[in-house]
Amino acid sequence: MKTRLALALLLAAALALGGAGLWLRDALERPMPLPPEGALVRIPAGTSLRRMADLLEQDGVVSSRWLLLGLARWDGVERELRAGDHHFRGAPTVREVIARLRAPEPAERRVTIPEGRTAAEVFALLEQAGLGGSDVFACIAESPEWLLEHDLPATGVEGYLFPDTYGFAGDVAPEAILAAMVARYRTQAGALAAERAAAGLREHDLVTLASLIEKETGSGDERPLIAAVFHNRLRLGMPLQSDPTALYERPETRGRRITRADLRQESDWNTYLHAGLPPGPIANPGLAALTAAARPAPVDFLYFVARGDGTHVFSRTLDDHNRAVAALRRR
Repeated sequence: MKTRLALALLLAAALALGGAGLWLRDALERPMPLPPEGALVRIPAGTSLRRMADLLEQDGVVSSRWLLLGLARWDGVERELRAGDHHFRGAPTVREVIARLRAPEPAERRVTIPEGRTAAEVFALLEQAGLGGSDVFACIAESPEWLLEHDLPATGVEGYLFPDTYGFAGDVAPEAILAAMVARYRTQAGALAAERAAAGLREHDLVTLASLIEKETGSGDERPLIAAVFHNRLRLGMPLQSDPTALYERPETRGRRITRADLRQESDWNTYLHAGLPPGPIANPGLAALTAAARPAPVDFLYFVARGDGTHVFSRTLDDHNRAVAALRRR
């Protein structure tokens, strides 16, 4: 109540003053231009008004959270602003943003993108959700102009479609859907920028490494250990020898057991045949894999082998690794 009274008094004082009043009126009526795809803002249930304003400012929908806070409280509608997925388009004013939050358009289509899916698999999920044809999404993602506009590498959108649950209105353009997923990735990965740089990784390196970690294990406890093996191998100039990389350019082989012949199949992504990281990601990693890539465990493991139950045995030397492989085969 005290905060609301203080803001109300501040607004009243500003309106009472000539120059300040004109500035405030201009600020309230000034449109906030958004990119062509608009801005998709997720406001979780139970979010406070202050946090809601922070999210809207963070995503560029309002120029100042204080304006939204003050106007919502001045109008007495702060309890009417709803949580949910809000898609803003055009160039809304603060008043229009508040009106949109009070009566949001329902998200007509919801789609969940699991961690570790390839871009092609993401496009298929979007098509299944009724959001557009997978070929349309693929065409957009292959456009050099679209990739350049969204500051994406020449290898494409692979790795940058953040796994999450999204809600989109039925009239959202396919370009806006992909842009929203890339924007969600940037929001999540941005918090790891300092650790990424300290680990000596460029952004594209981080996403690529995280995609390998994502495909190697689904165990949260193991991701930092897998990351450590890859970091240690990169530092020593050893090939990463990550099995999933051998199948990336061969979608017809996915889902079956990998063979020795697969590991000898020529591909720029095959880390058995080419040292260092592959040219780009092999899937779209989630936050846990991105975090592991930036924060590898402080261990000196160089090898791991799958137990067959989703977990791995880690080893420091080749002899230990060979013994672990032999033991698992005997089982």
